[in-house]
Amino acid sequence: MILLSDATYIDYQTLEIKNCDILVTNGNIEFHPPKTYRGNATETINCSGKLVTHSFIVGHHHAYSALARGMGAPKKSPENFYEILKYIWWTLDKCLTTEMVEYSGLVTAMACAKAGATFVIDHHASPYAVKGSLETLAKAFERVGLSHLLCYEISDRDGDEIAQQGLEETDSYLKNYQGLVGLHASFTLSDKTLQAAADLTQKYNSGVHIHVAEDKYDQQHCHETYGKTVVERLSDFNFLNSSKSILVHCLHLSEKERNLIGQSPCWVAQNTDSNLNNNVGYFSSKNLGENIMLGTDGMHSDMLQSMKSAYFVGQNFDPMSPAQAYKRLRNAHHYIAQNGFSGDGPDNLVVLDYDSPTPVNAENIPGHFIYGINQSHIEHVISNGKLIVKSRAITTVDQEIILKESQKLALELWKRMRGEG
Repeated sequence: MILLSDATYIDYQTLEIKNCDILVTNGNIEFHPPKTYRGNATETINCSGKLVTHSFIVGHHHAYSALARGMGAPKKSPENFYEILKYIWWTLDKCLTTEMVEYSGLVTAMACAKAGATFVIDHHASPYAVKGSLETLAKAFERVGLSHLLCYEISDRDGDEIAQQGLEETDSYLKNYQGLVGLHASFTLSDKTLQAAADLTQKYNSGVHIHVAEDKYDQQHCHETYGKTVVERLSDFNFLNSSKSILVHCLHLSEKERNLIGQSPCWVAQNTDSNLNNNVGYFSSKNLGENIMLGTDGMHSDMLQSMKSAYFVGQNFDPMSPAQAYKRLRNAHHYIAQNGFSGDGPDNLVVLDYDSPTPVNAENIPGHFIYGINQSHIEHVISNGKLIVKSRAITTVDQEIILKESQKLALELWKRMRGEG
């Protein structure tokens, strides 16, 4: 049991504020009048003058990219999005070993935790280390103390055998864990593989997690190969029928596609920073409905940054109020709850050491999240009732040892990418 004494608690849904003692216990939280609780607690944290609210969820991540930071330029300078994939990310994922997958998961989980995220929806790829990769990643997240919803990125881009391994890894993993059926994107998937994936969603009552129209090439390929749009193709395989399905990016869509998505129960994951980095276009929520959440696409693990980017970049392309941006940040909780996934109970909290020069009230909290609160204000993080970040330091694993090892593995990965491994 953890006692957060004399806290200023913000209900993340209603934005109601109250001063109270918060007892975190048995998958739940109890509220008591401030400075009054005298019962047992294994740890007491003085939260006087601090804000306490529900932690965050990363709506779309790529932990496998964690060892890419600072690596050298690719063999060929990419001239378009397809070449970015070919010469950077598809080169990287083919060089990953099981150990690299593990440490990518560990360093990503630590980064998420320190940024206040206690739940990660991740999309994984390691085509030459497929078997057991999802469980390796799951255990890495769990060592740090994070909940997760994982999938393997099934694709035909590396041939039939590896596509089959991706299907088998998904099948094996979903027998024991909550998860999704991961697909790369329409332009690297045959009808045969899409049907096999559809069969898995039926078998496990799951949804798909797939990149959709991130670049115009995805649509161009679909038109030329199948005579239809990407979303029409996905609809033909019934992927839009599930509230568990996550369509990532959704930039280059026709009005008909937007309406198909908007009238469906599936969810869209917006990734502004990644879209800017890859120069693929700008997100618009027009006609997509209310089921829009935010991700990082492996660029970083900071959901507050993702919300700010969506808000500021969106002023020209997808204008919204601070309240609407905050709602988009919090929509991932509704996705998790709506679909009965575990790991995002009330005992997931962040303590913010936020000295505001202006009053904080229920009406202006979204404005504080946009213009004030950032990762530097996150002091403590509780995940599933366990204190995993205390005084801005990870408590569950030895961060220094993990980072030293991950740096060694990054050098090995870069060497393999250069063809020297």
